[in-house]
Amino acid sequence: MDAIPLRLPFLMDGATGTALREQGMPPEACTEQWVLAHPEILVELQKRYVEAGSDVILAPTFGANGPRLARFGLEDKVEEYNAALVALSRRASGGKALVAGNLSPVGPLLDEEEPDRLERLIEIFARQGRALEEAGVDLFVVETMTDIAEARAAVIALREVSSRPVMVCFTVDGDGETADGADILAACVIMEGLGAAAFGINCSEGPKMVLEGLRRLTPYAAVPLVAKPNAGLPAEEGNDPACYLSPEEFAACVPDLARAGARIFGGCCGTGPEHIAALRKAVDAMDLSAPAGFPRDEDSILCASRTEVHFISPTVDVGETIECSPHLEEDILEAEDAPSGAVKIAVYSQDDLDVFNEAQYMIREALCLLSDSPEILEKALRLYNGRAFYDGTGAIEADVLERLKDKYGLIVL
Repeated sequence: MDAIPLRLPFLMDGATGTALREQGMPPEACTEQWVLAHPEILVELQKRYVEAGSDVILAPTFGANGPRLARFGLEDKVEEYNAALVALSRRASGGKALVAGNLSPVGPLLDEEEPDRLERLIEIFARQGRALEEAGVDLFVVETMTDIAEARAAVIALREVSSRPVMVCFTVDGDGETADGADILAACVIMEGLGAAAFGINCSEGPKMVLEGLRRLTPYAAVPLVAKPNAGLPAEEGNDPACYLSPEEFAACVPDLARAGARIFGGCCGTGPEHIAALRKAVDAMDLSAPAGFPRDEDSILCASRTEVHFISPTVDVGETIECSPHLEEDILEAEDAPSGAVKIAVYSQDDLDVFNEAQYMIREALCLLSDSPEILEKALRLYNGRAFYDGTGAIEADVLERLKDKYGLIVL
């Protein structure tokens, strides 16, 4: 995958949805359809972001995936809408800023119990990703994510249809957790393993919450960190726009965010061109050309379950190997009560994969996967909502392991 095609630090733009509502877009409207019916409003807004100092503007394709458009009877418009919206942003950029394809969660629009949900999510994101690739975006921004499985599907899909860089941002609560209960550091470790070129936090409840989340990441992140706070929550959620942070108040967070490792900045709900201009001034006043430079323990290896990060060593005790039997859930629970440093599960067949997928929610410790089949091991890694490791006891060729490291973040000891 390509690296981000900009020198750090750089700025993205501010809010689109809240700004369009101020220009008359009804809250219940399909944003993408409304923008295409009022193109000059979007173009003027994004021109102002470029003039304010944005190095990247996000095409208004946040909800331009099949299930979101289907709510308005527009599922057949995915390719047409993504192409047209990118073209508008390209016109607005005037060659002075890069254009990113913006992707959002599908969320409850896809049934949690749907068979092969992962592959269905990958299919949804791949369809939009191909449309954005053909439209000529410079990079992808997957943001406002709340669910690890969905974010994994988005990154896997985009990497399968494009070599352009993918940035991923989650929203967090005051404890630095996502809506599905994952530690933001676990999310970072998982997304890095899948090949995300940058990782960060957007929206949440203002700069302070973003700052606290970033501080969980800075000692360990191996990719550039993104800080994209809001200035206040949308008015239709019962919040008063008059309570939004001013541009000066918003930009005052830059020194703290930079010290926490942020090198990519932007604004979410309630921010406008004035906020980005203030952000530009604050970022330019600091020397952020050097990496954050946090010391890392070279002997610690980070892997993750869906919700938690685990630090392991090359000599980690994996305990007894667990077979994928009908009692796998109980076996996982028993293994995690033992004093070993990880859980080791063997997957040898499609039946094993089915059992593993049903029981993986029980895994809380570091996971070691064992298989003698490259195809089965790859399918297990694709299904697993964490970042697993391989201890070398299976008969898998080195070149296969290298490919699985690149595609799924497999850690090879």
